[in-house]
Amino acid sequence: MKYLPYVLKHLRRNWMRTLSTVFAMSICIFLFCTLQTVLEAVNWGLQSANASRLVTRHGLSLANMLPLSYKQRIADVEGVRAVAITTWFGGSLPAKKEEQDKVDAGESGPDFSNFFQNFAVEAEPYFAMYPEYQIKPDEKRAFIGDLQGALIGRGLAKKYGWKVGDRFFLESFIPPYRKASGPFEFVVQGIYDVDLVRYPGTDATLMFFHQKYLEEGTGRRVGAGTYAVEIADPSKAATVSKAIDAVFENSDAPTKTETEAAFMAGFVSMAGNLALLLNAIGIAVAFTILLVTANTMSMAVRERRTEIAVLKTLGFSSGLVMTLILGEALVLGGLGGALGLFLSRGAISVLPHVPMIGGLFAQFPSFGLSAAVAALGFAIALFLGLAAGFVPALLAYRARITEMLRQA
Repeated sequence: MKYLPYVLKHLRRNWMRTLSTVFAMSICIFLFCTLQTVLEAVNWGLQSANASRLVTRHGLSLANMLPLSYKQRIADVEGVRAVAITTWFGGSLPAKKEEQDKVDAGESGPDFSNFFQNFAVEAEPYFAMYPEYQIKPDEKRAFIGDLQGALIGRGLAKKYGWKVGDRFFLESFIPPYRKASGPFEFVVQGIYDVDLVRYPGTDATLMFFHQKYLEEGTGRRVGAGTYAVEIADPSKAATVSKAIDAVFENSDAPTKTETEAAFMAGFVSMAGNLALLLNAIGIAVAFTILLVTANTMSMAVRERRTEIAVLKTLGFSSGLVMTLILGEALVLGGLGGALGLFLSRGAISVLPHVPMIGGLFAQFPSFGLSAAVAALGFAIALFLGLAAGFVPALLAYRARITEMLRQA
């Protein structure tokens, strides 16, 4: 520690270069921690998948609906215990009048700032196979008995300040799910809670309503977006999935059945291989910053050739000189890492409130900079600092006093 003032003095000598290096390092750590937090949140969401549940959808695309008559035929497949219709509604709270006028005039796209995930379901069979949604018995009865009833997650209730008995309106950005008379009206009849210890990854920001209300509101049988299928033996998931798809293999609407985990992973993968993409970005940025920092350290050592020669003349060992230079690089890495963590924490706290994309991150109750990601980011910053300073420090270690004085 007695040499720390000496190291800091050298860093202050060219403060502009020091600050630029620290800032470059902080950008690297900022990107790494932010991207890893997003990836961690996505992986967290996949933990809610249950091995005893399958999802049956249209074989061509999620945008295609399945006939309602498929429900009984799926239920007749050996190994199937229960079937429930689920339809992704795609509804958002109505925009302000002036904003809606722009949408209607084609001057802007749909307003997703007040969007959250909402589903039309067959309530009784659906919630019987989803024990992770913990609902009070009286609220569940009220929800099932009210066609306009809505069941919302505790996180969603906190976000909008809703309580049981409140009314709100939703309008889908999917044309077939719109009413000619205006948005759908809902009444909050229940608020479900989640137990993240028993059921990790359960989303507390969803909203459910009755499939029958969707059909009556649109005036037609819209069909099923997907079928949630509960099976008796999770080990036979592949066999049951093939059996279900075989039933509709030659029909006008073939199906694709997969485990709930595979369905969720496939839904996420529509944005590409997120893990590969985000990790590739992080590695590319880290490598670039490593080169920048290494160049900075090399310049600092070249500028101090005479000083290093004098230190060795005064009795400083080559090992001590090398340690001082590595210490300087370590301080740069530590400062850059600390600043990067500060920026990342700030950005992550803001992301759930960003228009358009904020709702995507707000649905993860654990979304935030975790201690593990922060520790890894800071360790990477220290490693980059040491790696960047190693070659200049080694050259200073091996350099002879006479050579350094001659080149000064």
